[in-house]
Amino acid sequence: MSVTYTQHTLDKLEELFKQLGFKVRYERGNFRTGACMLESSQIVVVNKFSNVESRINSLIELLQQLSVAEEILDEKHKQFLYSLKQTELKL
Repeated sequence: MSVTYTQHTLDKLEELFKQLGFKVRYERGNFRTGACMLESSQIVVVNKFSNVESRINSLIELLQQLSVAEEILDEKHKQFLYSLKQTELKL
């Protein structure tokens, strides 16, 4: 799947994280990557100074590393998650 780097895609990713029980926050910080997980909590922090493309890539990368309970997702979000896990990011 090819990812389109638009605000709509970012909104879909944020909704997916919400469905999985995570809260996505945009904060400034001293972290190099665009996103990080706060010590096994359900909060994802995204660098607020990143552009849309970087935010999307960071969230997808984080999703690919997480083991999530897919059974709590509706069919639409399951399909989106599956397609994201198949995506190769080009940085």
